[in-house]
Amino acid sequence: MSPATELALDHVLLAVTDLAAAAAQLEARFGLTSLEGGRHTAWGTANRIVPLGDSYLELVTVVDEIAASKSTFGRWVDGMRSRSGRLIGWAVRTKDLDSVARRLDLGISDGSRLDPSGAELRWRGAGLEAAAAEPALPFFIEWDPRSPHPGRLSAAHRTGEVTLARLELTADPVRLAAWLGEGRLPIVVQPGAPAVTRVILRAREREIVLGEAVAGG
Repeated sequence: MSPATELALDHVLLAVTDLAAAAAQLEARFGLTSLEGGRHTAWGTANRIVPLGDSYLELVTVVDEIAASKSTFGRWVDGMRSRSGRLIGWAVRTKDLDSVARRLDLGISDGSRLDPSGAELRWRGAGLEAAAAEPALPFFIEWDPRSPHPGRLSAAHRTGEVTLARLELTADPVRLAAWLGEGRLPIVVQPGAPAVTRVILRAREREIVLGEAVAGG
């Protein structure tokens, strides 16, 4: 695999019913600070970001029911969100989305949102429909080089610096390996129905474990 087509774990999705309430629970229980993200107007969703350096957690909810009902992403979030947050999917980053899309015969779509300052973040994505239907599979994202990566935002986590150590999944290992190609990622896979089961974060003095139901329901 060439450097351009190498994959990295970009972010993990947590679907919530209320962004502010879920953010408060993450702060109180785990010492994780989240920042206002913005709205995905075309998808009917909005998010908050928990920066983790090269990766991040994305708290996401539906804010426009009509728009969400017309988009794959919006329907996915709407069908899975819970009060405290549920792990529903993940994304891997590439610098050559075109090659990934050709290998898997996927279409590519453009995405964007405005951050709180009004600046536009842009990216391209592929594989979202498959990820929504089979959440152990990630979707693929290529960030516009002019857009700052959300994981690099400054956040004062109460536990100090926090990074994403590994992601635990249940999946068909052969199916997942074929989807990812030759990429090496910090994931642990057990056989089972497709799901993101746990995210393990590494803080300065301890590990933080987020389960499928992140904060109890």
